[in-house]
Amino acid sequence: MRAMKAIKRFVSAGICAAMVLGLAGCSSNGGTAFTGGKRIVRISHAQSETHPEHIGLLAFKEYIEENLGDQYEVQIYPNELLGAAQKAIELTQTGAIDFVVAGTANLETFADVYEIFSMPYLFTSEEAYHATMEDTDYMDQIYASTDDAGFRVLTWYNAGTRNVYATSKIETPEDLKGLKIRVQQSPASVSMIEAFGAAASPMSFGEVYTAIQQGVIDGAENNELALTNNKHGEVAKYYTYTLHQMVPDMLIGNLKFLNGLSDEELKIFQEAARISREVEMEAWDDQVEEAKNIAKNEMGVEFIDVDIDVFKAKVEPLHEQMLSENEDIRDIYEHIQEINAVYAEEGGN
Repeated sequence: MRAMKAIKRFVSAGICAAMVLGLAGCSSNGGTAFTGGKRIVRISHAQSETHPEHIGLLAFKEYIEENLGDQYEVQIYPNELLGAAQKAIELTQTGAIDFVVAGTANLETFADVYEIFSMPYLFTSEEAYHATMEDTDYMDQIYASTDDAGFRVLTWYNAGTRNVYATSKIETPEDLKGLKIRVQQSPASVSMIEAFGAAASPMSFGEVYTAIQQGVIDGAENNELALTNNKHGEVAKYYTYTLHQMVPDMLIGNLKFLNGLSDEELKIFQEAARISREVEMEAWDDQVEEAKNIAKNEMGVEFIDVDIDVFKAKVEPLHEQMLSENEDIRDIYEHIQEINAVYAEEGGN
Protein backbone atom coordinates (compact mmCIF):
# COMPACT_ATOMS: atom_id res chain seq x y z
CA MET A 1 0.00 0.00 0.00
CA ARG A 2 2.84 2.40 0.79
CA ALA A 3 4.34 1.76 -2.65
CA MET A 4 0.99 2.34 -4.33
CA LYS A 5 0.48 5.53 -2.33
CA ALA A 6 3.93 6.77 -3.37
CA ILE A 7 3.18 5.97 -7.02
CA LYS A 8 -0.14 7.81 -6.76
CA ARG A 9 1.56 10.89 -5.31
CA PHE A 10 4.22 10.74 -8.03
CA VAL A 11 1.63 10.47 -10.80
CA SER A 12 -0.42 13.27 -9.25
CA ALA A 13 2.63 15.52 -8.98
CA GLY A 14 3.61 14.76 -12.55
CA ILE A 15 0.18 15.50 -13.96
CA CYS A 16 -0.14 18.70 -11.95
CA ALA A 17 3.31 19.83 -13.10
CA ALA A 18 2.36 19.09 -16.70
CA MET A 19 -0.85 21.04 -16.24
CA VAL A 20 1.02 24.03 -14.83
CA LEU A 21 3.46 24.00 -17.74
CA GLY A 22 0.60 23.57 -20.19
CA LEU A 23 -1.32 26.46 -18.71
CA ALA A 24 1.73 28.65 -18.70
CA GLY A 25 2.28 27.89 -22.35
CA CYS A 26 -1.30 28.76 -23.24
CA SER A 27 -1.65 32.03 -21.36
CA SER A 28 -2.53 33.86 -24.57
CA ASN A 29 -5.71 31.77 -24.61
CA GLY A 30 -6.80 32.91 -21.16
CA GLY A 31 -4.98 30.20 -19.23
CA THR A 32 -6.70 27.30 -21.01
CA ALA A 33 -5.25 24.30 -22.80
CA PHE A 34 -5.93 23.28 -26.39
CA THR A 35 -5.13 20.13 -28.35
CA GLY A 36 -5.68 20.01 -32.10
CA GLY A 37 -7.71 23.21 -31.85
CA LYS A 38 -10.02 21.74 -29.20
CA ARG A 39 -10.47 23.23 -25.73
CA ILE A 40 -9.46 20.63 -23.11
CA VAL A 41 -12.05 20.29 -20.33
CA ARG A 42 -10.54 18.64 -17.24
CA ILE A 43 -12.63 16.90 -14.56
CA SER A 44 -11.24 15.63 -11.25
CA HIS A 45 -12.80 13.17 -8.82
CA ALA A 46 -11.74 10.93 -5.95
CA GLN A 47 -13.28 7.62 -6.98
CA SER A 48 -12.11 4.64 -9.02
CA GLU A 49 -12.78 4.05 -12.72
CA THR A 50 -15.54 1.57 -11.86
CA HIS A 51 -17.39 3.85 -9.43
CA PRO A 52 -20.87 5.13 -10.44
CA GLU A 53 -19.60 8.72 -10.43
CA HIS A 54 -16.91 7.87 -12.97
CA ILE A 55 -19.50 6.05 -15.08
CA GLY A 56 -21.71 9.15 -14.89
CA LEU A 57 -18.82 11.37 -15.93
CA LEU A 58 -18.14 9.12 -18.93
CA ALA A 59 -21.73 9.84 -20.00
CA PHE A 60 -21.03 13.56 -19.46
CA LYS A 61 -17.95 13.30 -21.68
CA GLU A 62 -19.82 11.35 -24.36
CA TYR A 63 -22.66 13.86 -24.57
CA ILE A 64 -20.34 16.87 -24.74
CA GLU A 65 -18.14 15.34 -27.42
CA GLU A 66 -21.13 14.11 -29.44
CA ASN A 67 -22.57 17.62 -29.54
CA LEU A 68 -19.49 19.84 -29.28
CA GLY A 69 -16.71 17.45 -30.29
CA ASP A 70 -15.24 19.87 -32.80
CA GLN A 71 -14.65 22.36 -29.98
CA TYR A 72 -14.14 20.42 -26.73
CA GLU A 73 -12.32 17.33 -25.51
CA VAL A 74 -13.21 16.12 -22.01
CA GLN A 75 -10.50 14.50 -19.88
CA ILE A 76 -11.44 12.72 -16.61
CA TYR A 77 -8.92 12.27 -13.78
CA PRO A 78 -10.09 9.71 -11.16
CA ASN A 79 -8.52 8.48 -7.90
CA GLU A 80 -7.53 11.96 -6.63
CA LEU A 81 -4.85 12.14 -9.34
CA LEU A 82 -5.14 15.92 -9.29
CA GLY A 83 -5.25 16.07 -5.51
CA ALA A 84 -7.74 15.46 -2.72
CA ALA A 85 -11.14 17.15 -2.92
CA GLN A 86 -10.21 20.40 -1.20
CA LYS A 87 -7.14 20.88 -3.42
CA ALA A 88 -9.13 20.01 -6.53
CA ILE A 89 -11.81 22.56 -5.59
CA GLU A 90 -9.09 25.21 -5.30
CA LEU A 91 -7.80 24.23 -8.75
CA THR A 92 -11.34 24.58 -10.06
CA GLN A 93 -11.62 28.01 -8.44
CA THR A 94 -8.55 29.21 -10.31
CA GLY A 95 -9.54 27.55 -13.58
CA ALA A 96 -6.54 25.20 -13.62
CA ILE A 97 -9.19 22.49 -14.00
CA ASP A 98 -12.77 23.01 -15.08
CA PHE A 99 -14.85 20.59 -13.01
CA VAL A 100 -14.52 18.56 -9.83
CA VAL A 101 -16.77 16.13 -8.01
CA ALA A 102 -16.72 16.77 -4.26
CA GLY A 103 -18.87 16.18 -1.20
CA THR A 104 -20.89 18.96 0.36
CA ALA A 105 -18.65 18.87 3.44
CA ASN A 106 -15.87 20.26 1.26
CA LEU A 107 -18.09 23.17 0.22
CA GLU A 108 -18.89 24.37 3.74
CA THR A 109 -15.85 26.65 3.88
CA PHE A 110 -17.03 28.43 0.71
CA ALA A 111 -20.77 28.70 1.51
CA ASP A 112 -21.97 27.72 4.96
CA VAL A 113 -25.44 26.80 3.68
CA TYR A 114 -23.89 23.47 2.64
CA GLU A 115 -23.45 22.61 6.31
CA ILE A 116 -27.08 21.50 6.28
CA PHE A 117 -26.15 18.24 4.54
CA SER A 118 -23.84 17.27 7.41
CA MET A 119 -26.72 17.45 9.88
CA PRO A 120 -27.29 13.91 11.17
CA TYR A 121 -30.71 12.36 10.48
CA LEU A 122 -31.74 15.38 8.41
CA PHE A 123 -33.87 13.28 6.06
CA THR A 124 -36.42 10.79 7.33
CA SER A 125 -36.25 8.63 4.20
CA GLU A 126 -34.29 8.21 0.99
CA GLU A 127 -37.43 9.25 -0.89
CA ALA A 128 -37.46 12.60 0.93
CA TYR A 129 -33.73 13.00 0.28
CA HIS A 130 -34.13 12.42 -3.47
CA ALA A 131 -37.20 14.68 -3.65
CA THR A 132 -35.24 17.50 -2.01
CA MET A 133 -32.30 17.17 -4.39
CA GLU A 134 -34.60 16.95 -7.42
CA ASP A 135 -36.38 20.18 -6.47
CA THR A 136 -34.33 21.98 -9.11
CA ASP A 137 -35.78 25.47 -8.68
CA TYR A 138 -35.00 25.41 -4.97
CA MET A 139 -31.58 23.77 -5.26
CA ASP A 140 -30.46 26.26 -7.92
CA GLN A 141 -30.55 28.91 -5.18
CA ILE A 142 -28.17 26.79 -3.12
CA TYR A 143 -25.92 26.12 -6.11
CA ALA A 144 -25.56 29.87 -6.74
CA SER A 145 -24.27 30.45 -3.21
CA THR A 146 -20.67 29.76 -4.26
CA ASP A 147 -20.63 32.21 -7.16
CA ASP A 148 -18.48 34.62 -5.16
CA ALA A 149 -15.99 31.78 -4.66
CA GLY A 150 -15.69 31.31 -8.41
CA PHE A 151 -17.57 28.08 -8.98
CA ARG A 152 -21.10 26.68 -9.17
CA VAL A 153 -22.70 23.26 -8.76
CA LEU A 154 -24.22 21.84 -11.96
CA THR A 155 -25.80 18.72 -10.52
CA TRP A 156 -25.72 16.23 -7.66
CA TYR A 157 -24.80 12.56 -7.50
CA ASN A 158 -26.30 9.98 -5.19
CA ALA A 159 -23.82 8.83 -2.55
CA GLY A 160 -26.28 6.64 -0.67
CA THR A 161 -26.53 6.53 3.10
CA ARG A 162 -23.54 6.93 5.38
CA ASN A 163 -22.99 4.25 8.01
CA VAL A 164 -20.24 3.31 10.45
CA TYR A 165 -17.77 0.50 9.76
CA ALA A 166 -14.91 -0.59 11.98
CA THR A 167 -12.51 -3.31 13.08
CA SER A 168 -14.87 -4.21 15.95
CA LYS A 169 -18.61 -4.83 16.09
CA ILE A 170 -20.83 -1.78 16.68
CA GLU A 171 -24.42 -2.41 17.78
CA THR A 172 -25.08 0.54 20.13
CA PRO A 173 -23.50 3.97 20.67
CA GLU A 174 -21.71 2.49 23.70
CA ASP A 175 -19.71 0.29 21.33
CA LEU A 176 -18.22 3.42 19.77
CA LYS A 177 -16.71 4.69 23.01
CA GLY A 178 -12.95 4.87 22.80
CA LEU A 179 -12.86 4.30 19.04
CA LYS A 180 -11.28 6.68 16.52
CA ILE A 181 -13.53 7.10 13.49
CA ARG A 182 -12.66 8.94 10.29
CA VAL A 183 -15.15 11.61 9.26
CA GLN A 184 -15.35 14.16 6.48
CA GLN A 185 -13.72 17.48 7.22
CA SER A 186 -16.91 19.05 8.52
CA PRO A 187 -17.51 20.46 12.02
CA ALA A 188 -21.00 18.93 12.08
CA SER A 189 -19.63 15.48 11.22
CA VAL A 190 -17.05 15.82 13.98
CA SER A 191 -19.75 16.80 16.49
CA MET A 192 -21.93 13.90 15.36
CA ILE A 193 -19.28 11.23 15.90
CA GLU A 194 -18.31 12.74 19.23
CA ALA A 195 -21.99 12.72 20.28
CA PHE A 196 -22.06 9.01 19.44
CA GLY A 197 -19.16 8.65 21.90
CA ALA A 198 -16.21 8.13 19.53
CA ALA A 199 -13.24 10.33 18.75
CA ALA A 200 -13.55 11.99 15.31
CA SER A 201 -10.56 11.88 12.97
CA PRO A 202 -11.03 14.11 9.90
CA MET A 203 -8.75 13.09 7.03
CA SER A 204 -8.64 12.73 3.27
CA PHE A 205 -10.66 9.80 1.92
CA GLY A 206 -7.59 8.44 0.15
CA GLU A 207 -5.79 7.99 3.49
CA VAL A 208 -8.46 5.86 5.18
CA TYR A 209 -7.34 2.36 4.10
CA THR A 210 -3.81 2.77 5.39
CA ALA A 211 -4.98 4.53 8.56
CA ILE A 212 -7.25 1.60 9.47
CA GLN A 213 -4.64 -0.96 8.44
CA GLN A 214 -2.00 0.65 10.65
CA GLY A 215 -4.35 1.20 13.60
CA VAL A 216 -4.23 4.99 13.37
CA ILE A 217 -8.05 4.88 13.31
CA ASP A 218 -10.50 2.10 14.16
CA GLY A 219 -12.95 2.72 11.37
CA ALA A 220 -14.81 5.25 9.27
CA GLU A 221 -18.30 6.20 8.13
CA ASN A 222 -19.33 5.97 4.51
CA ASN A 223 -21.46 4.03 2.05
CA GLU A 224 -21.11 0.36 1.06
CA LEU A 225 -19.03 1.07 -2.03
CA ALA A 226 -16.13 2.19 0.15
CA LEU A 227 -15.81 -1.43 1.26
CA THR A 228 -15.18 -2.74 -2.24
CA ASN A 229 -14.15 0.08 -4.59
CA ASN A 230 -11.69 1.38 -2.02
CA LYS A 231 -11.06 -2.04 -0.40
CA HIS A 232 -11.90 -0.86 3.12
CA GLY A 233 -13.61 -4.20 3.66
CA GLU A 234 -10.15 -5.77 3.72
CA VAL A 235 -9.30 -3.96 6.95
CA ALA A 236 -12.72 -3.24 8.55
CA LYS A 237 -14.94 -6.30 8.93
CA TYR A 238 -18.04 -4.84 10.62
CA TYR A 239 -20.46 -2.53 8.79
CA THR A 240 -23.28 -1.10 10.91
CA TYR A 241 -26.39 0.50 9.38
CA THR A 242 -26.61 3.63 11.52
CA LEU A 243 -28.09 5.51 8.51
CA HIS A 244 -26.89 8.74 10.08
CA GLN A 245 -26.47 10.87 6.95
CA MET A 246 -27.57 11.09 3.32
CA VAL A 247 -24.97 13.37 1.76
CA PRO A 248 -24.82 14.07 -1.98
CA ASP A 249 -21.69 14.58 -4.01
CA MET A 250 -21.67 17.61 -6.29
CA LEU A 251 -20.39 18.25 -9.82
CA ILE A 252 -18.78 21.68 -9.54
CA GLY A 253 -17.79 23.88 -12.48
CA ASN A 254 -15.49 26.88 -12.74
CA LEU A 255 -17.81 29.89 -13.00
CA LYS A 256 -15.65 31.80 -15.47
CA PHE A 257 -15.67 28.81 -17.79
CA LEU A 258 -19.45 28.39 -17.47
CA ASN A 259 -20.10 32.10 -18.01
CA GLY A 260 -17.84 32.02 -21.09
CA LEU A 261 -20.01 29.43 -22.83
CA SER A 262 -22.56 30.51 -25.41
CA ASP A 263 -26.22 29.96 -24.49
CA GLU A 264 -26.31 26.88 -26.73
CA GLU A 265 -23.09 25.46 -25.26
CA LEU A 266 -24.27 26.05 -21.69
CA LYS A 267 -27.50 24.17 -22.39
CA ILE A 268 -25.46 21.24 -23.72
CA PHE A 269 -23.22 21.21 -20.64
CA GLN A 270 -26.27 21.40 -18.37
CA GLU A 271 -27.94 18.55 -20.24
CA ALA A 272 -24.72 16.53 -20.04
CA ALA A 273 -24.74 17.06 -16.27
CA ARG A 274 -28.37 15.93 -16.03
CA ILE A 275 -27.67 12.80 -18.08
CA SER A 276 -24.58 12.02 -16.03
CA ARG A 277 -26.66 12.13 -12.84
CA GLU A 278 -29.25 9.74 -14.25
CA VAL A 279 -26.53 7.31 -15.36
CA GLU A 280 -24.77 7.61 -11.99
CA MET A 281 -27.95 6.93 -10.02
CA GLU A 282 -28.79 3.82 -12.04
CA ALA A 283 -25.24 2.51 -11.66
CA TRP A 284 -25.37 3.34 -7.95
CA ASP A 285 -28.35 1.11 -7.23
CA ASP A 286 -26.76 -1.79 -9.09
CA GLN A 287 -23.35 -1.40 -7.50
CA VAL A 288 -24.57 -1.13 -3.90
CA GLU A 289 -26.14 -4.58 -4.09
CA GLU A 290 -23.05 -5.96 -5.81
CA ALA A 291 -20.76 -4.37 -3.20
CA LYS A 292 -22.73 -5.90 -0.35
CA ASN A 293 -22.48 -9.35 -1.92
CA ILE A 294 -18.74 -9.04 -2.54
CA ALA A 295 -18.03 -7.58 0.91
CA LYS A 296 -20.03 -10.30 2.66
CA ASN A 297 -19.07 -13.35 0.61
CA GLU A 298 -15.53 -12.55 -0.52
CA MET A 299 -14.20 -10.13 2.11
CA GLY A 300 -15.92 -11.53 5.19
CA VAL A 301 -17.64 -8.29 6.17
CA GLU A 302 -20.55 -8.64 8.60
CA PHE A 303 -23.48 -6.29 7.98
CA ILE A 304 -25.31 -5.27 11.15
CA ASP A 305 -28.82 -3.80 11.40
CA VAL A 306 -29.44 -1.82 14.58
CA ASP A 307 -32.08 0.26 16.30
CA ILE A 308 -31.24 3.64 14.79
CA ASP A 309 -33.44 5.46 17.30
CA VAL A 310 -30.79 5.03 20.01
CA PHE A 311 -28.19 6.57 17.71
CA LYS A 312 -30.58 9.32 16.63
CA ALA A 313 -31.30 10.24 20.25
CA LYS A 314 -27.60 10.95 20.81
CA VAL A 315 -27.38 13.53 18.02
CA GLU A 316 -30.82 15.14 17.80
CA PRO A 317 -29.71 18.08 20.01
CA LEU A 318 -27.28 18.97 17.23
CA HIS A 319 -30.18 20.11 15.04
CA GLU A 320 -31.06 23.07 17.23
CA GLN A 321 -27.42 23.78 17.97
CA MET A 322 -26.56 23.96 14.27
CA LEU A 323 -29.59 26.11 13.51
CA SER A 324 -28.70 28.55 16.27
CA GLU A 325 -25.09 28.78 15.11
CA ASN A 326 -25.80 29.07 11.37
CA GLU A 327 -28.88 31.05 10.39
CA ASP A 328 -28.13 30.43 6.70
CA ILE A 329 -29.31 26.82 6.96
CA ARG A 330 -32.67 27.53 8.59
CA ASP A 331 -34.65 28.09 5.37
CA ILE A 332 -33.48 24.88 3.70
CA TYR A 333 -33.93 22.99 6.99
CA GLU A 334 -37.58 24.04 7.14
CA HIS A 335 -37.99 23.24 3.43
CA ILE A 336 -36.66 19.72 4.03
CA GLN A 337 -38.94 19.22 7.04
CA GLU A 338 -41.94 19.97 4.81
CA ILE A 339 -40.74 17.34 2.33
CA ASN A 340 -40.11 14.88 5.18
CA ALA A 341 -43.69 15.38 6.35
CA VAL A 342 -45.09 14.68 2.86
CA TYR A 343 -43.24 11.38 2.61
CA ALA A 344 -44.12 10.44 6.19
CA GLU A 345 -47.80 10.80 5.24
CA GLU A 346 -47.22 8.62 2.18
CA GLY A 347 -45.66 5.89 4.31
CA GLY A 348 -41.96 6.86 4.19
CA ASN A 349 -39.92 6.10 7.29
